[in-house]
Amino acid sequence: MNANTDNVVIDSHFDGGNIRRLQSDDDNVIRLSIEPDAGGQFFQWFFFRVVAPRNTEYRFQIENAAGSSYPGGWENYRVVVSSDFKQWVRRDARYDGRSLSFDICSPGDVTWVAYFAPYTLHQHQQLITRCASCAGVNLTVLGTTVDGRSIDALTIGDPDKQLKIWTIARQHPGETMAQWWMEGYLDRLCDGNDPLVNALLDKAVFYVVPNMNPDGSYRGYLRTNAAGVNLNREWNEPSRQHSPEVFYVRKMMQETGVSFSLDVHGDEALPYNFVAGTEGTASWNDHRSELQDAFKQNWQSINSDFQTQVGYPLTPAGRANYGICSNYVAEHFDCLALTLEMPFKDTELTPDEHEGWSVSRSKMLGSTFLDALDGIIDRL
Repeated sequence: MNANTDNVVIDSHFDGGNIRRLQSDDDNVIRLSIEPDAGGQFFQWFFFRVVAPRNTEYRFQIENAAGSSYPGGWENYRVVVSSDFKQWVRRDARYDGRSLSFDICSPGDVTWVAYFAPYTLHQHQQLITRCASCAGVNLTVLGTTVDGRSIDALTIGDPDKQLKIWTIARQHPGETMAQWWMEGYLDRLCDGNDPLVNALLDKAVFYVVPNMNPDGSYRGYLRTNAAGVNLNREWNEPSRQHSPEVFYVRKMMQETGVSFSLDVHGDEALPYNFVAGTEGTASWNDHRSELQDAFKQNWQSINSDFQTQVGYPLTPAGRANYGICSNYVAEHFDCLALTLEMPFKDTELTPDEHEGWSVSRSKMLGSTFLDALDGIIDRL
């Protein structure tokens, strides 16, 4: 590889962008570094644009990969690339225990490179606007973030319904598959011609927060908000100053009540889709265990990308961390609360060589959540 890298422009100063170009003595390698979240504790998300002569191969090397939040996530990882910001495909990457390197040859002048297919705040606004225009959907701004951005919540259906179904996503902003999941979920939930959706809306109202962390999303962070706070450790005692996102969403939950809650995430290392329960909470009981098992079996039978064999170790009884959303919600609302995890890489049981875990598969998992919910809703 003898391509001259002097005429390659690297840009990440945009919505969701994150990368820094380093000086290099090697003309054949473009050296890069991921910028940390506020507070400096977390980093792994990257998203940048490459402007370079077309049909020329360049080598990129992320120098600080070993120091990232989850270095195990680089094992068997393949970078995500697009030339049109619509279709995102995988390219091989190599992790040597220190840096992550990959080669890219673009057919055009512009190439977008990311840890996973990005979901920008502009895309979020488009999603919110589209949903808010649908019949039976109301948009509420719960409050503002540390940076002054709106915290959007959608109410779908009749608030007087007894059952209250809550779904939230992107407490960790770099987990963009979570908002792609939300897009698939909301597109179906807002479809007035879907008979299953109409049957669910006869029984329940749905509260949806598609992006819990708009500041972190815009800043290109992996895990924190603008104050450097991990929102999914704030649920027991959120503050207006440092974690207003949790403060205002929790306040609305207290006003509406919760019958079922799903918090949508991504996992850097595990190549599986799975849910984590709240077995460690003081109120865990047989009824909740049976509901959880039934829900998981429903989803697995409907969508082969979801599985029940592999997940996180169970938290011992009485040892739950109530700063975590699902634990707090389960304990304080006496309901089934789950955390969904999706892979950054691919699913080991149902791999896709071209796209890995992808936008379309995330959206389909979001859509089929409603089928899985339908199997247990009468038992909530």
